[in-house]
Amino acid sequence: MKRHALACLTCLLMACASAQAAPAGRADELETFLAERGLLSQIDQVRQTVSNKASELVVNAMGFMGVPYKRGGNSAESGFDCSGFVRAMYQQTVGLVLPRKAEQQAAATEKIEKRDLVPGDLVFFNTMRRTFSHVGIYIGDGKFIHSPKPGAEVRVENMGESYWNRRFDGARRVSPEAGSVAQKAAGGQRP
Repeated sequence: MKRHALACLTCLLMACASAQAAPAGRADELETFLAERGLLSQIDQVRQTVSNKASELVVNAMGFMGVPYKRGGNSAESGFDCSGFVRAMYQQTVGLVLPRKAEQQAAATEKIEKRDLVPGDLVFFNTMRRTFSHVGIYIGDGKFIHSPKPGAEVRVENMGESYWNRRFDGARRVSPEAGSVAQKAAGGQRP
């Protein structure tokens, strides 16, 4: 029940953060409604928790810079491919088990606009002549961290560089439900 309430508050927080400015009367009504139920402080706590987790995720991911690329890899010991890196970072830092493949990760997460990216969001690219064939973690300032290709290592790239800019496929936000989607996709077993 507590997890469901946290998920609802997270959704409400995201909706409030991305909502267009409401007429003054409506905004006051919402604020009064939330205050009367003690939800404003809970929303602030959730906002802080989400921000802290995103920061932890980025810091954790940066600690893996230099780990070699390995097709199908999903650990620092064996090396990472792009989706294995993203999956490992979310599992270690946030406790969510994302799907294994980049296109599955895109399908299990919430589509957002590029202008709405915040650290911890996922960025997808078409690097193999198919959509969502590559994924990385947005770290802020137009940069992302990823495990790029054979012979390379986990590194930070600028999304504004011509190569990445031309291949950008979209941005996604990971929600607590993403882990549930991954579990269902694996037939109820933890992937």
